[in-house]
Amino acid sequence: MPVRKPATERQRRLGAELRKMRERAGLTINEAAVMHRTDRTTVSNVESGRFGVSADRVRVWAANYSCHEAPYIDALAEMARERRAGAAKWWDEYRDVLVSTLLDLAELEDCAVALRAAQITHMPGLLQHEEYVRAVFGEAVPPMAPDDFERKLAFRLRRSGVLGKPQPPECDFIIHEAALRMEFGGRKTVRTQLRHLLEESERANVIVRVLPFAAGGFPAAASSTLYAHGPVAQLDTVQTDTPVGSSFLDAETHLANYRSVLDRMEERALSPNRSRDFIRDVAQEL
Repeated sequence: MPVRKPATERQRRLGAELRKMRERAGLTINEAAVMHRTDRTTVSNVESGRFGVSADRVRVWAANYSCHEAPYIDALAEMARERRAGAAKWWDEYRDVLVSTLLDLAELEDCAVALRAAQITHMPGLLQHEEYVRAVFGEAVPPMAPDDFERKLAFRLRRSGVLGKPQPPECDFIIHEAALRMEFGGRKTVRTQLRHLLEESERANVIVRVLPFAAGGFPAAASSTLYAHGPVAQLDTVQTDTPVGSSFLDAETHLANYRSVLDRMEERALSPNRSRDFIRDVAQEL
């Protein structure tokens, strides 16, 4: 079991799920180590994501914990298998030049079965046009160095490739009217971005809903949210933006609360067809 430094968010999640499984079984780390015929340090390192774990060992530990939720165990075994296979992912190219939370976000999007997102003042990252990204990044404080700017730009644009992969996630984006009207880069850039948004909304796996000013207030109005559905509900994850980077949440209470937030926003948003008409109207006004 090789040590992996640093662990990715997905690797930490696998370890955390094994810890939850052990705790539901009412076992201490010492008791689990005896049951697995290993030592407490190994159990601790696996649960923290510092050590890798094989798919077979995931299944053995699940059996030792009397967990019989087959879809959940299968999903955890697949998480273990995919990282031990050794195949590099496109975001690995950026591992030494970008912060780890950006790479974790790309992995989260790539592994998701479905994505639900709500954006208040910016277009969803996966739907951003290059001119718009340049304008948004141009507002960074402190300003980005030229090389860093181009790396982050390329990374942002490559993330959108998840929408067109062979088995893409089903994506449902709620975009507040404020984001449509924020003139990052000026009117020409925004018109280009809105046309791009309309084109992307024609994808079979992409739904865009506009939440107009007229809809009034709504929960979590101050922040953007990405809800990534895993292969089973226990492996869902919420990602939110903070002033210092991304935050990843997976506690059951957090997941339930954010599902409710997105449900309420969706109820107040325009239908996909009316949203496209609304976007066209805003573009014509610019």
